[in-house]
Amino acid sequence: MTRKAARGVEPPKDLAELERRLGHTFATPDFAAQALTHRSFGTPHNERLEFLGDAILNCAVATLLYERFPQLPEGDLSRLRAALVNQSSLSEVALGLGLGDRLRLGEGELKSGGFRRPSILADSLEALLGAVYLDAGFDATRKTVEFLLAERLQRAQDAPVDKDPKTELQEHLQGRRLQLPRYAVTRTQGEAHDQTFIVECVVDDLALTATGQGASRRAAEQSAAQGLLAQLELPARPARGKKKA
Repeated sequence: MTRKAARGVEPPKDLAELERRLGHTFATPDFAAQALTHRSFGTPHNERLEFLGDAILNCAVATLLYERFPQLPEGDLSRLRAALVNQSSLSEVALGLGLGDRLRLGEGELKSGGFRRPSILADSLEALLGAVYLDAGFDATRKTVEFLLAERLQRAQDAPVDKDPKTELQEHLQGRRLQLPRYAVTRTQGEAHDQTFIVECVVDDLALTATGQGASRRAAEQSAAQGLLAQLELPARPARGKKKA
């Protein structure tokens, strides 16, 4: 397919290498350039593409899981999807693609280490998938998602579906007809690009409290829930985290 002329947007560095890692060759490289442009750099930036890519990613992963796991109920499929599209998973994939080195960031974000911030990396990957969708449609995007998540999809296929600690705790309390836990951020530590969240989990009906920490609010909540499960002497499963805090 012949590439369309650029509209004045500087192409990403090493686009051919990025396309190889992505498993997609852009007919319109401008889409890729915009996907890797953070709002701190200028316009057109990638936020609208991120919005689109987030929806396409969830649909593609849901389709792949539906086809690969015909016996799994809706709840287990939802947990698998959440594990695949959370911020931690997406930022790891983005690092593997080398997106941090290809992002166009404003001076402030560059100085604060935005090129390695999980939220920016995950958002840029979603934007890039939105760009693939505009460039070639849903089928091509689904193939790209399957290519990028191949190892994670295989692990999900080989391993049993686990409930995350928050879900485990909630279902346990509901089974006992007790009030659901409360989560609150008590403090944060570190610089903006490398923060640690401290979260408290409280179960009022049992007068129990546990504290957890993590690189995102969601991860800290999972850690706190795991601490509460330990107090209840229930088996705690590893926290998976989520796409966005």
